[in-house]
Amino acid sequence: MGKRRNRSRSQSRVLNSLSKKQKKHLRDFGEEHPFYDRVSGKEAKPQICKLSENSDHSSSESDSDSESEKISEYHKLLATLKNVSEEEDEEEEESAVEEEVEVDSEEDHSDSSLEKEEEEEEEGEEEQEGKRGGKEADVAPSDAEDKDGEVLSQQRAAEDEFTDIKHESEFSLETNFLEEEGGDHKALQKDGDSAVKASEDPFLQHMNKELKEKDIQAVSTNPKITQQLNWSTLGQLVFSTQFQTLETFKPPRDVDLMMLHLQKPLDSTWPKINSQFLSGPPKPNGPFSPLQKELFSIMNSYRDLLYPERTALGNGEEIRHVYCLHAMNHVLKANSQVLSNNSKRRDKKPRAGDDDDAFRDQGLTRPKVLIVVPFREAALRVVQLFISLLEAGSKKKIDVSNKKRFKGEYGCDPDERPPNLKRPEDYDAVFAGNIDDHFRMGVAVLQRSIRLYAPFYSSDILIASPLGLRTIIGAEGEKKRDFDFLSSIEILIIDQVDIYLMQNWEHVLHLMNHMNLLPLDSHGVDFSRVRMWSLNNRSKYYRQTLLFGALQEAQINSVFSKYCVNYQGQIAVRSIPMTGSISQVLVQLPHVFQRLEAENFLSVIDARFHFFVDKILPQYQDAVMSHTLIYVPSYFDFVRLRNYFKKEELNFTHICEYTERSGVSRARHFFLQGERQFLLFTERFHFYKRYTIKGIRNLIFYELPTYPHFYSEVCNMLKATGGGEEATWTCTVLYSKYDAQRLAAVVGVERAAQMLQSKKNVHLFITGEK
Repeated sequence: MGKRRNRSRSQSRVLNSLSKKQKKHLRDFGEEHPFYDRVSGKEAKPQICKLSENSDHSSSESDSDSESEKISEYHKLLATLKNVSEEEDEEEEESAVEEEVEVDSEEDHSDSSLEKEEEEEEEGEEEQEGKRGGKEADVAPSDAEDKDGEVLSQQRAAEDEFTDIKHESEFSLETNFLEEEGGDHKALQKDGDSAVKASEDPFLQHMNKELKEKDIQAVSTNPKITQQLNWSTLGQLVFSTQFQTLETFKPPRDVDLMMLHLQKPLDSTWPKINSQFLSGPPKPNGPFSPLQKELFSIMNSYRDLLYPERTALGNGEEIRHVYCLHAMNHVLKANSQVLSNNSKRRDKKPRAGDDDDAFRDQGLTRPKVLIVVPFREAALRVVQLFISLLEAGSKKKIDVSNKKRFKGEYGCDPDERPPNLKRPEDYDAVFAGNIDDHFRMGVAVLQRSIRLYAPFYSSDILIASPLGLRTIIGAEGEKKRDFDFLSSIEILIIDQVDIYLMQNWEHVLHLMNHMNLLPLDSHGVDFSRVRMWSLNNRSKYYRQTLLFGALQEAQINSVFSKYCVNYQGQIAVRSIPMTGSISQVLVQLPHVFQRLEAENFLSVIDARFHFFVDKILPQYQDAVMSHTLIYVPSYFDFVRLRNYFKKEELNFTHICEYTERSGVSRARHFFLQGERQFLLFTERFHFYKRYTIKGIRNLIFYELPTYPHFYSEVCNMLKATGGGEEATWTCTVLYSKYDAQRLAAVVGVERAAQMLQSKKNVHLFITGEK
């Protein structure tokens, strides 16, 4: 009884020291976010705290933000997300305390010795948040039955989705008219009419075309027609379609804003907010950089696009600016068309035989644009760009509803980041700001006003993470789930798509499987205003999909080829890496590439495992080959190898993305001191932590890394070992013919082609010179 009372007092002290943001994360996820770990010289024992139901609510759940109203089906769905019962929480707490006692007795000796040897490094590494967006959100598919189950049933259990009744009528498309938006009524009406009548406008050309039945049948029967293109900035492009004969598609030499059909006020605000990316004379690219000019010409033609060369340090913001321009331009045109038709219908006298098809200007639900980003920081930057696009340089600021709440929930305190944390520049760029990866938000736009936290079915733009969408879409068989808001998405933008490979790729596939399905409820739609192709369940053939990532990867290519069926066609950038990341290895190291054979793609996993166990592992079981790190990209393979090593009673330790900090410290210490011969090391741990593992003498890449620069980073860890043992260092890489893209990114395209044709093991020696 005394032990329980002492623990209760300790929990109260910890709880009182938390900020509002920390309390909210603790209540939602049942643990403190790793980023808020308290810095101390001695590693603190983990404390598991539980907030009572009467705890202070954050500003996001205040009574002022939610007025009494009729509960919608959408909110009933959220009400079904229940927290774990108090009894389960109490059992988990007691078991965690018992495990803590067992672990502490074992880790005292190892942690103290490791701190002496790596004191300077550990201060930054052990006390940082770990950037484990995947810890609570991006769970590997292999353990989805454990981790994802908890995420989907527990996360945001008490979250009350925001419904802004006060601004509902103000932002309603059904009850507003173009001339009532303020300002020069005649000018606005004239702009609206001109936008509707402009037959050369790409928006109207794309949305007004009606596909015939034979065109739809051609998708399943006709093979894809492809064409190779070469553009000055984007490089090698592959243009493919199943709907029509290919036409030569070239970027315009000169950019004329009038010819781009930008909706007001974008034609005046865009040059101002994009000036940071412009250099030299304004022509011929106009208010676009060379990269933006070519990207926007593809976007404005409403073709699907896969761009795999986005970098956080380089062109990331440049790309974000141009896709935000395209998304806002699309929404303003669509809403202007609806409001203009509202005015025409109001002023028009009903006559017998009138054709109502002239006013079909909507989808089955209001959301038109879905932007998927990995972290809240990215969502913050997108919304800030939307605001700037509508008010840049204007004396009159636009009205932004709930802006204060948005900054509080999506912003971050710069002082929260530990000052002694040293990581690569690309790491700092990816994990800048608020890295919470469970969020979703609706944005409504009407003329010069923006409404944040709008209900999904009253929103024009949805901004969300894959996990945020997954928790509301639900799973097959669940009674309470909702995905009708995805039925009429016309532009799907998935930014930083490569990061989802490090989170949970299953969430992306789940989202794509629920895009543009017929809704289960009408949601108050006026069917006389719905486009015929939307009623005929052909929305997916009109949806434009834009994918931006940092690498060429088979899983990303599969999504692009399987789910992108836009009748305008698809364009994929296929630039070839000429050198490869192996040129960035700075240590003298022999690289042996061992080729394994597999009958087909599905058999590669088993073939790799048996090849490793039968031919590679026996070479490293001798005592001379100690200090061997085995780099494993897939969590599936990691679990399989870990179980095999345990079964064979091999002398090994392991580190993965779910290993506690104390376990990481022990594993690193045992490996450095040679007490463990092997270290199993997952790619996702390296992605979220970027620790330097000391003591490596032998490297085995069980599979080529997903990110090519991880190859050189891991190889360069051998510099931390030193000790005059450079002559004994080894590096072995396993690959198959199905790893062609990853192999080319590591060794270069020419060398990769030779290796795939020769079918022999390849020995390379890197001298350590760039």
